[in-house]
Amino acid sequence: MNYSNLFKIAMRAISANKTRSFLTALGIIIGIASVITMLAVGQGTKRSIQSNIAEMGSNMIMISPGADMRGGVRQDASSMETLKMIDFQNIKDECSYLKAVSPTVQSSGQWIYGNNNTPSSIYGVNQDYMEIRQLSISDGEMFTDADIKSSAKVCILGQTVVDNLFPDGGDPIGKVVRYNSIPFRVIGVLKKKGYNSMGMDQDNLVLAPYTTVMKRIMAQTYLQGIQCSAITEGVTDKAIDEITNILRRNHKLREATAEFDGDADDFNIRSQEELSSMMTTTTDMLTILLGCVAGISLIVGGIGIMNIMYVSVTERTREIGLRMSVGARGIDILNQFLIEAIMLSVTGGIIGVLLGVGASYFIKSVAHWPIYIQPWSIIMSFAVCTFTGVFFGWYPAKKAAKLDPIEALRYE
Repeated sequence: MNYSNLFKIAMRAISANKTRSFLTALGIIIGIASVITMLAVGQGTKRSIQSNIAEMGSNMIMISPGADMRGGVRQDASSMETLKMIDFQNIKDECSYLKAVSPTVQSSGQWIYGNNNTPSSIYGVNQDYMEIRQLSISDGEMFTDADIKSSAKVCILGQTVVDNLFPDGGDPIGKVVRYNSIPFRVIGVLKKKGYNSMGMDQDNLVLAPYTTVMKRIMAQTYLQGIQCSAITEGVTDKAIDEITNILRRNHKLREATAEFDGDADDFNIRSQEELSSMMTTTTDMLTILLGCVAGISLIVGGIGIMNIMYVSVTERTREIGLRMSVGARGIDILNQFLIEAIMLSVTGGIIGVLLGVGASYFIKSVAHWPIYIQPWSIIMSFAVCTFTGVFFGWYPAKKAAKLDPIEALRYE
């Protein structure tokens, strides 16, 4: 018996039981659609996070004070005074793998202009901060070295702060706004960046000279952090080694010897490369988890196919006996039922792919989640649904092929 005849017989058998065939394929349809949708959401989230990290600067290095134990109580790292101006100056002067270095201090409070006010954070930085964080000014200008030396009360507003303080669309340049009770003259507005994938508003900030924030707002001489940018992403590790050596020398931390384990670092250094790797690993694990959960429905769908094929073999026992009595071989009966199982699974796979792609774009338009449909996920779906048809259709088909023709003809 040739395969065209087997295909026609399989088509007739499926058409004779349309509702049952659809319900059989429904498990495959839901499974494939779930796998494609879950993988699209997982990959979309991963790409969105990587994009946001790249926007922040893939070669960025962040230095922060290390937490300390005092009287058996671990202190908050932000209150530590281990980073000084001399550390910033030495890193800037001595590190050969850095192209930009900026001290950072931060405070949060209420910004006021006229009858309008908004809560926001003010970041004390220098000009290099713009390059490190890949920020740019859309209107006005950046503060100068003279402003830093004189601790000038000037600031650059993020777009969210501008929208809240100047809701009528007025030009903020040259206006005097107040941070709590301290007046600041607006000299620039940052270019809008929008929200990142973690829901943080990247425009809700204000930049000012670090000396201004340290002296006029926080009244402190130590830094809350130092941010740097390596020359290239490939030399980030070398830059971190340089920074570590400089800070350990400045903080007089003893090195390890045969008798002494050495002093622990009183600072923390993190790179965007490290953050990107960690986030990628996390999102990959979540994507695999989502795919596995969705894949369970594929197994359920495969079991459904096997059940229906068992029922089909039982119902068509006399037909099988008749075919075998007129010359059909066991391999022909085996192929007939295998083709039926594969057709059910592949048809369900095609509908599932269309449904999965549609569901992905529906989620994107309604929930505004980032999605990314990879071609391999569709190819894998077809491979899985074909394998499912063969795997779960084989045993019932094998049972049909082994029927005794005489016993089959006697079957009621």
